Amino acid sequence: MGEAYKMESGNRRNLYLVTLSVSMAMVTLGVASGWPTVVLPKYKNNETKVDINKDSTATMLSLIPVGFAVGSLSTGYIADKFGRRTIILASALPFIIGSIVITFAVKAWQVCITSFSWSCGTGMVSTVVNYYFSEIADKNVRATLSLITGFMFKLGNLLAMSAGPFLSYEALNYILLALPIIYGVACWWIPETPYFLLRNDNVDGARKSLRILREYNDEKVLEEELLALQANVKNEMKHSSSVQELFLGPQYRKALIIGAGLKITQMLTGAVVIRQYLGWIMDETKLKMEQSVVIIIYAAITFVVSLMSSVLVDRVGRRPLLVYSYMGTGASLAIVGIYFFLQEVVHVSFETLTTLSFMPLAGIILSNVVSTLGFSSLIFIIPAEIFPMNVKAIAMTCLGILGCVLGFVISLAYQRIKDFCGLAVVFWIFAAFAFFGGAFCYFLVPETKGKDLREIQAELQGASYNAVVVDDKLENVVTNNDENKEATEMEELNKKESV
Repeated sequence: MGEAYKMESGNRRNLYLVTLSVSMAMVTLGVASGWPTVVLPKYKNNETKVDINKDSTATMLSLIPVGFAVGSLSTGYIADKFGRRTIILASALPFIIGSIVITFAVKAWQVCITSFSWSCGTGMVSTVVNYYFSEIADKNVRATLSLITGFMFKLGNLLAMSAGPFLSYEALNYILLALPIIYGVACWWIPETPYFLLRNDNVDGARKSLRILREYNDEKVLEEELLALQANVKNEMKHSSSVQELFLGPQYRKALIIGAGLKITQMLTGAVVIRQYLGWIMDETKLKMEQSVVIIIYAAITFVVSLMSSVLVDRVGRRPLLVYSYMGTGASLAIVGIYFFLQEVVHVSFETLTTLSFMPLAGIILSNVVSTLGFSSLIFIIPAEIFPMNVKAIAMTCLGILGCVLGFVISLAYQRIKDFCGLAVVFWIFAAFAFFGGAFCYFLVPETKGKDLREIQAELQGASYNAVVVDDKLENVVTNNDENKEATEMEELNKKESV
């Protein structure tokens, strides 16, 4: 698309306003994610009117990946049928339903309904947000906008974990009732993506969407970009949008390997389970610090570091950040494993362990810092960039479900491996997968910084990419092989619409 993405004839003001609006949904996700961490002690200390025991609590937590999978599955169909904007707006509904139920809940099954409902909304938003931004943003800020939403998620998480212990159970639930209403209203004005509109032959709608997003002063530049997008969409939609197409089409094979490899290595570095069990892990050390203080420090540092990731990603590039963050995470987790090896296997003296008691917390926080700067943030951006439009929704849904399955397996395996082998082995396993992730990214993951979606597809698909080519002036479209006639007809149609 080349010069069409230059912003001299427009600006990104509305693009950032759209990002801010959608970020309100991510704040809601962050607060909902931190809710169990804050509420479980209240249940344990009988500070609520809910009749719930340990088994019911475990059931509630086990429903989170199930609800996420259901939400993610529904997203693939709705996003392709009714649009990306529709999914973002519709995701507020399960949050509202869950918040209403928990506000009046007195039984454990009602809490389970809330957990399932909130995780459905989380699955919907998490799946759609990044490819929404991949389709509305120009290539120079695409990753930055996605990382801003990640930063807002961590802000919600921090707010829940830092303020939640000091709020009443009822007040916390009222906040979670208000948040989805706020983001539903805030996102009402956001435009549908021009890619989706062109996919459905809505040229006028795509033109209006681009006009809102780019605020072009020169209509000629807008029409040039519209023409380039049409060529891109036409090329990507030559194939079907089925699951069979995604898994059997050879042109998607490299994107599938990259997407699955990133998701598997990200999950198997153990970030989620470490966060869930952070308080208990710290209890195994000789560090004298309250659990609540540890959790707040962990969440606060994550929040601050997420600010830096949004700055680095479009300056340093995706691939270097992926490689170095995986390697840094592996080294940090290996250090934590060394501490527990000294404690569990070597049985060093209490005095020595007390001297080294900073190692587990420092290693966990350092791994969190490095991963947040790199793969933990990019894991949601790169898949949205590497899959073409016809299978993007399906691919993102499949990756979301893969993450749910891995999260469920890791949660089950963690305690068993810990009991059988000790925490040293647990952390060394996590470290090994992190090192593997670094090597995987070095050899297989391409750099997508500064490339538009058409260029990325051309690189991934190689010789099999039969592209619609746009000339330097973007005044006409020509195609490879036998598509010249169809492209000319498209150009003539656009000329008539411009008159």
